Amino acid sequence: MKKIVEIVVPQLAESLVSATIDRWLKQPGDSVEKYEPICELLTDKVTAELPATYSGTLKKILIGNGETVPVGTSIALLETDEEIIGDNVVPGESEAPINPSVEKGSQAATDAAAPMRNRFSPAVQQLAAEHGVDLTKLSGTGLGGRITRKDVLAYVESGAHLKAETLLVEKPVAEVRSTGIHLSETPRLPKIEVEKSSVPGHGESFIDVTPIRSAIARNMVHSSTQIPHGWTMIEVDVTNLVLLRNKLKDEFRKREGVNLTYLAFLMKAVVNAIKDYPIMNSSWAEDKIIVKRDINISLAVGTEDSVLTPVIKNADQKNVAGLAREIEELARKTREGKLKLDDMQGGTFTVNNTGSFGSILSYPIINYPQAAILTFESIVKRPVVINDMIAVRYMANLCLSLDHRILDGVICGRFLQRVKDNLESYNLESTLY
Repeated sequence: MKKIVEIVVPQLAESLVSATIDRWLKQPGDSVEKYEPICELLTDKVTAELPATYSGTLKKILIGNGETVPVGTSIALLETDEEIIGDNVVPGESEAPINPSVEKGSQAATDAAAPMRNRFSPAVQQLAAEHGVDLTKLSGTGLGGRITRKDVLAYVESGAHLKAETLLVEKPVAEVRSTGIHLSETPRLPKIEVEKSSVPGHGESFIDVTPIRSAIARNMVHSSTQIPHGWTMIEVDVTNLVLLRNKLKDEFRKREGVNLTYLAFLMKAVVNAIKDYPIMNSSWAEDKIIVKRDINISLAVGTEDSVLTPVIKNADQKNVAGLAREIEELARKTREGKLKLDDMQGGTFTVNNTGSFGSILSYPIINYPQAAILTFESIVKRPVVINDMIAVRYMANLCLSLDHRILDGVICGRFLQRVKDNLESYNLESTLY
């Protein structure tokens, strides 16, 4: 028997309280497959696709494009003939009534302490779909019995699931020229509404503030007003690095299928310096300083309409080649608007490649609540003095903003010097693996 179930805004993250409907990917009357995206949600961190929890037909859209609603709000009705577990069946909409005694018995068998057990995040649903896992068979270890990615991965590794053999054909990805992490491809721009003016040729343009732009504004104000910023800069000779990259980039591209950028070498130099100066990998907590054990590098990724900071987890455990692959993957996700909330969380230190658009000196704002942010400026040829002789070398500036509650000039100067030493230690014999 067919039933009508509500599609609700899920709890994508503990701090998320609302989301905005960006656009509907399905319209009433369209058939929907299980885990198929039906709409895009704008949160204060990323744009996330909301997949259907059942196969069926989209009957009604309750919330239109551009509307912001709290987590848990019903946004659509879906008609399905699948067995309903834990979801809200709309009274009076089902073709067959639900037996109250059966429903009561079913709920009695459900752990009352697990209200989130059958609320699945898009990341969990996507992972389950990739491995052919029936989420109703899993027990969640997350908050309120929620099933997490770790639960799905543990279930897959146990071999308990029956995975269908599927031929995966990857679509060729169009070549997009990029410099470092910043992209040359034009992303989707905000909607611009032009106000009519009585004076010919005059008028004002209005751009709607998206949740992401609002979050950027809020976080930047919070960072600049709450953190006492300090700033310092050091000059680095990267001539040997330029020669090394030129030597390896073509072969690396053929072997790995990704670009070998200067950012990968810089990141390796930074994480090695953080190992020597772990206080750089910390945050302020009023009565204590929290020094993070994991080194998770946030990348400041700039597009024409926003700045996002996706995270490379456990960056200290990766070599230059591994970091290059991670950077390329994050760049692709950013370019396609497919960053997940998990991609944006857990950063402990931020690196930015401002040199990709020609900057030679910048004063970055710290990515709250981290203690520091480092920018890599443009590599330019400059005349320098070596052994009392003038030589033309490839030079670059490293600019560091620091939280002066945690860090002081001496420790940051030593940290920058160590990053400089690490970058200048690259030579033609250096390896990527």
